[in-house]
Amino acid sequence: MAKYIFITGGVVSSLGKGISGASIGKLLQLHGFKVDMIKFDPYINVDPGTMNPYQHGEVFVTNDGTESDLDLGTYERFLDIYTSKANTNTAGDIYKTVITKERRGDYDGATVQVIPHITDEIKKRFTALKNKCDISIIEIGGTVGDIEGLPFMEAVRQFQLENKKNDIFSIHVTLVPYIAGANELKTKPTQHSVNKLREIGILPDMIICRTEYHVDESLKQKISLFCNVRKECVVEALNASSIYCIPETFYKQNIDSLIMQKLSLKPKKKFDKTWFTKVKCLNKFDKIVKVVVVGKYADFKDAYKSIDESLNIAAAELKAKAEIYYLESEDKDLVEKLKNYDAVLIPGGFGNRGIEGKIEAIMYARENKVPFFGICLGMQCSVIEVSRNLAGLKNANSTEFDKTTKYPVIKILDEQKNVNYRGGTMRLGNYKSEVKKNSLAYNLYGSSEIEERHRHRYEMNPEFVDILEKSGLSVTAYHKGILPEIVEIGNHPFFIGVQFHPEFASRPTKAHPLFKGFISAALRNK
Repeated sequence: MAKYIFITGGVVSSLGKGISGASIGKLLQLHGFKVDMIKFDPYINVDPGTMNPYQHGEVFVTNDGTESDLDLGTYERFLDIYTSKANTNTAGDIYKTVITKERRGDYDGATVQVIPHITDEIKKRFTALKNKCDISIIEIGGTVGDIEGLPFMEAVRQFQLENKKNDIFSIHVTLVPYIAGANELKTKPTQHSVNKLREIGILPDMIICRTEYHVDESLKQKISLFCNVRKECVVEALNASSIYCIPETFYKQNIDSLIMQKLSLKPKKKFDKTWFTKVKCLNKFDKIVKVVVVGKYADFKDAYKSIDESLNIAAAELKAKAEIYYLESEDKDLVEKLKNYDAVLIPGGFGNRGIEGKIEAIMYARENKVPFFGICLGMQCSVIEVSRNLAGLKNANSTEFDKTTKYPVIKILDEQKNVNYRGGTMRLGNYKSEVKKNSLAYNLYGSSEIEERHRHRYEMNPEFVDILEKSGLSVTAYHKGILPEIVEIGNHPFFIGVQFHPEFASRPTKAHPLFKGFISAALRNK
């Protein structure tokens, strides 16, 4: 019988519900429990795949090709698990399912309503992983009181009522702000948030207080009294030097013991503290490397969350600190600014905006022997750059940006030409590739067969492989022997472009080999 931990949030968004849940999940894992996590997002989009990264941040892709919220990346990195469609849900997808059932006649002519039909579908999805794990940690997106989140909160209330008390644990993450003028922390936002939650019918077992300053015992007592939560269950979550240090912070406040006590659980094994030791090493370094990410959403770091994490993890494994900078690809002084960094990374993206800037950055990295790493669109831009400047294919381009280009070195797949819907219609999820021996990719992976996650519609055109290879670009990996997956340039410190997204596979205790190779080259380039 699975146990359930529900995590809600109040006052403001971006308090770290996902990180809090993943940290608690890690602690329970270290006690020997099998843990999984599910995210529920109240927005009406069916998934975040078509959403602007400025609004929602990175789109994380699971092995099975599901486009999901970036919190699933946090779950995977903390818990070292592989998520899937069952781990992510949106109001749009839930309503779509219910409406499809209604159109099919599944409700036998009944009036379809939020209660019970929408809430029943939500509750059904709460239990999606009950046979795969001991504990399901369920994060409800948004903040308590949001109108779009009310069906989810109501579903939580019903679920608590319908299950045994010792099978459910409720956590509310809230803000305890510091008011400089008064020189004190304020608990009133937390009180109001918990009161709103209780009005809905959810009584939290624990409150996690996000704060920039220490929450002393008197404040904890006050929160406990006004929010009807035991004092020992009022937990502080201070800003940390690394998010991977938060599980140990929670451990020192006995979060895991309090949860196991309420859920009537006994540890399955002796608690393993080695994970704490490993992640502490992420903050120990004696070298610094400056990496610049040239992208279209440079003003919003969450758009490149997994890339950021992958660079930091790889640097830490090499006993270095990655100082990561972001430059807009439309910056007029882009090339001049690139001189300040040890390595250049071009991430994925969609659309024509900023493409020429990316191509200029790649040319700078190639000509000046600066380590370069291109991911997805970054790889495609490197193909365009080489086509134009080494192969002499004037104005070579992708048909995404120029449908009439004479040299379509990047083109759309035939099966994509008649796709009318944007959502969930790309090449998504895990695909295998064969890597050529005696290549940089082979040396980094140590294998001739790899499997990585994809999220793209356009591909490198195989018709141009011969002419590009004669010009110095090598295709060193193919999918099914046809579609180019990795390109490299020899006689260069590090020049590699990949059609897939290796950043989704990084783990805090195991850097991805491509990122590790990239950072290693950047350190040599200092």
